[in-house]
Amino acid sequence: MIDQMKEGFIIGGGLIAAGLALQLSIGPVVWETFAWPANGIVLAAFLSLIAVMFMLQKQVYVFRFIGTYQAAIPAMVYAVVLTIIMGLTRQKAGGTWLNDMLSFWPFVLVYVYIAVILGLTILRRIRNTRCTVHHLKRDVPFMLNHVGLFLALTTATLGNADMQRVKMITAVGEPEWRALTQEGTVKEMPLAIELKRFIMETYDDGSPKRFASEIQILTKTGKNIATTVDVNKPCEVDGWKIYQYGYDTQMGAQSQISILELVSDPWLPLVYTGIYMMLAGAVCMFIFGGVRRR
Repeated sequence: MIDQMKEGFIIGGGLIAAGLALQLSIGPVVWETFAWPANGIVLAAFLSLIAVMFMLQKQVYVFRFIGTYQAAIPAMVYAVVLTIIMGLTRQKAGGTWLNDMLSFWPFVLVYVYIAVILGLTILRRIRNTRCTVHHLKRDVPFMLNHVGLFLALTTATLGNADMQRVKMITAVGEPEWRALTQEGTVKEMPLAIELKRFIMETYDDGSPKRFASEIQILTKTGKNIATTVDVNKPCEVDGWKIYQYGYDTQMGAQSQISILELVSDPWLPLVYTGIYMMLAGAVCMFIFGGVRRR
């Protein structure tokens, strides 16, 4: 058992070494290259790879070993260490290795490895599942937790390439179709926003208490929506969430512009589905555990 655990740490260490070699040779992970449909193809290939590894477990020792807890525990140790480093360092796109962990090859490879372990573990449990009350009470929470984690992990990673975050400066009486990307380039949007009225409420000392925007939204699909966007109350139109971001601070309550942030993340529903599955798995564990104790 100890020797197998050592093998797990060796495999994890090998992935980190391979990641460092990739980082030095080709640079960080460029997620933009995985934008749709590339990420869909990668996901299909990844699922196929896991299925092939599962079918060849009896013939290939490494595939058989990856699906065990002796492989999972060292992988989790490496993942926790890298995640702690991520939490202790300031993260920004285009930063140094440790300041942009989401594009750091060792970090990415370790989490891909964990996803492979999860996939093999799920298939193994499916193969051993029996349609009895005892097995279902044991297997349903397990499957919800593990499938949910696998779904959230893979879709959050691959969906990162399709997420768009832009800022739009809207003015009173002037519909605006253009927005600025994080790289500072101008992007034509599938919707136009016109600021109708900027709203600001202040405390007695004059500091902002609330600021919001009454806006008119026009889409290329023919929608015409009048709504109010508050700081913590975004609106959603055609897959875009519109947030109140800023205003002309010099003009204050008399501001004639409003800065809005528009975010599109088409894979987010799948990520939420995985999270809800894990929550459902936790509830099932509590319920079934309580039944067994009684």
